Formats: sequence, C-alpha cells, structure tokens
Amino acid sequence: MNDFGASKVRNEVLLVGRILLMALFLIFGWGKLMNFSGTEGYFAHIGTPMPVLATAIAVIMEVFVALAIIIGFLTRPLALLMALYTLGTALIGHHYWSVTGPEHIESMINFYKNVSIIGGLFVLYVSGAGRYSVDAALRLA
Repeated sequence: MNDFGASKVRNEVLLVGRILLMALFLIFGWGKLMNFSGTEGYFAHIGTPMPVLATAIAVIMEVFVALAIIIGFLTRPLALLMALYTLGTALIGHHYWSVTGPEHIESMINFYKNVSIIGGLFVLYVSGAGRYSVDAALRLA
C-alpha cells in the first residue's frame, strides 16, 4: 500500500501537528492566565456557570495541558481530556443556535472549529505523540 511518503515523516509530522493543534489553546490560554480577573468577568458576563472555576479550568487546560501535549507527555489521555474540554467550550461558549445576526455566523464558525479540533485530538489519541515526545523517551507510548 502506498502511504505517499507518510511513513518517512511520521514522527516529524506528529511533532508539528501537536504544536499546531495546541497553538490556539496556548495563545488564548496565556491571555486568560495573564488577565485572570478579566477572563472571570467576561465569563460572568456571558453567563458561564461558576466563572471563577471556569476560568481556572480554562487556564489549566489551555496552558498546562496544551504544553503537556506539545511536549508529548501523557499525550493519549490528555488528547481525550482536551477533546472533552473543547466540546464543553463549544456547547457553553459557541451556542450559535440561540443567537441571531452576525453573532450567529461567528458562533457557528467557532462551534464547528471546535468540532474540527476535536477530530484532530481524536487522531492524536489513536496515533500517539510519536518519537519526538516525552512519552517516547519514558516509553509511555
């Protein structure tokens, strides 16, 4: 079977894929960490349940779990955890079915962006982190 050269670059692509998949989380998570009270206020404003706890969870997931996935530490279980978190943020933060006007399209785009990210996380779960990872170094994969 022809894999179109994928087997030759598998580990490098898994590394780049982990970085790209987590870049969004890391960038926005860092902003949440640096402006924790502002994030908490925003979450309260949009009606997020328990905004202090939600902010803490967001920071943990988007900074620390994202970093763990980037370095390839406990990649498979954390990919599943991140998929669950991403589904939660889609349902809580991007409920396009309840807004109208320009917000409807923006929320719909962000909701389905999250769905796409979940797909990438599922692929990472089944593929593992690859050779360039803490999992490989510790023989966890």
